[in-house]
Amino acid sequence: MKTKDEPPSGDLTRGWWHRIEVFIAKPLAEAELERKAYLNSQDGTKVDGKSITILVSVAVLLTLQYYLVVKGNAFFYLEDKLHSSNVSKWLGGADREFYFMLFWALGQTLLYIVVPLIQIRFFFREPLGEYGLKISGLLKLWGLYLAMLLVMVPIVVTISDTQSFQRTYPFYKPHFHEPLWPRFWIWEFAYFLQFVGLEFFFRGYLLHGVKRQFGAYAIFVMMVPYCMIHFGKPMPETFAAIAAGIILGFMCLKTRSIWMGAALHISVALTMDLCSLWRAGRFD
Repeated sequence: MKTKDEPPSGDLTRGWWHRIEVFIAKPLAEAELERKAYLNSQDGTKVDGKSITILVSVAVLLTLQYYLVVKGNAFFYLEDKLHSSNVSKWLGGADREFYFMLFWALGQTLLYIVVPLIQIRFFFREPLGEYGLKISGLLKLWGLYLAMLLVMVPIVVTISDTQSFQRTYPFYKPHFHEPLWPRFWIWEFAYFLQFVGLEFFFRGYLLHGVKRQFGAYAIFVMMVPYCMIHFGKPMPETFAAIAAGIILGFMCLKTRSIWMGAALHISVALTMDLCSLWRAGRFD
């Protein structure tokens, strides 16, 4: 029996839906207002050189990333040029796979971070905090990110039993009798840095860089190349990248910070690697 002051269940439901609508609509509306204000300004009547620079830079950097880092052409070039030196013996010895994967992770991080930072600071002359790197409000909505992680963990545990998953993860596979320390954990640290770079590149540099031109639709502009960098991975993960790109893009638009998104990405990646090792019997 309801008390006199207890609201009807329908009012509670409507109240929750209203909060969800406000939660979603507010950052999208703010982005649209920012877009309209820019387009109605004097700068908005000119060619948007900043958006053009960012979009072309994203295409160029992802192309360099694929051919020089992912396919390993820069690594192979170094091997060839240093073939008579001790460095070549170091790179090409029994630990070659380990050094190649470190090169991959650090090369990704370099391309994701350095060129965008130079553009923002010295060409656009804007504060880095406007591109998701602000520290204030770092833990804003942390509970929602934690909830997303808790949703992902059982999914990862389930799909980690598939052959395609175990063939893919971890990217650096220690030999069965090799201890995880130090190489595996050194690799994981470099891998984690790559995720910070990835979040900054897509959710910071690209998303916040073009939102004055595209408003809330900048989320979907960012989502397309983000999905495409997952080509070659298991198909379920590539489809999941579409949803992840939209959700993390929205969250970064709302919080104006990449840091909790990076923490979520790192946590999921670590879970994936450890689950794959567990399925391979490394923890028996």
